[in-house]
Amino acid sequence: MKITFILLLLITGNGLFAQQNSVGVFANHQDIGHPKNAGSATYDKTQKKYTIKGAGYNIWFNRDEFQYVYNKVKGDFTVTAHFEFVGDKGNGHRKIGWMMRETADEDAVHSSAVVHGDGLTVLQWRSKKGENMKDPEGEIFFPEKAKFEIIQLQREGKKITMKVGHPGKPLQTVGSHEMPDVPDEVLIGLFICSHDPEITEEAVVKDLRIDKKNSK
Repeated sequence: MKITFILLLLITGNGLFAQQNSVGVFANHQDIGHPKNAGSATYDKTQKKYTIKGAGYNIWFNRDEFQYVYNKVKGDFTVTAHFEFVGDKGNGHRKIGWMMRETADEDAVHSSAVVHGDGLTVLQWRSKKGENMKDPEGEIFFPEKAKFEIIQLQREGKKITMKVGHPGKPLQTVGSHEMPDVPDEVLIGLFICSHDPEITEEAVVKDLRIDKKNSK
């Protein structure tokens, strides 16, 4: 009886933790890679917007640090949202966007649709777990720094595509990249990284849309 009670308590506790860790349509949010400053995520039901805060040295080399708000999904998907930093000051390489990630490990395989604080817009990836990301071999750059607000990431099989745009304007394709080692089930979500371990950045995300096509 005592063992049964303990097991029930553990299961109930895990369930409560999962509920407390959810935000909006996302089941989880957490810091990846143990950044010095803890991040956070909240959802305003009235305004239908997410506020995400995060620090981190970077999303680069063989490990990452950032705040991640995500779901686990299978198969193809298209995710789109309006992203904006709060405040004009900050490191020019602070970054926000969508990220597809194999796991929540700091060195996981991932592909990210990134807009930087200075407007640098890029599709970037880590192809193997623990592998160093490479510049420019692991990136596709948009030709101009335009500080796009609309960011979209699409998965079709092993092909990952990034598109960007301004409100009310057609989306423009940044590029596509094949990720042959990515499994059918992945994590997909929002991210923010300050590119400065001492600083916590903030962004607002709204008009969010997640379209999924499950694998057979």
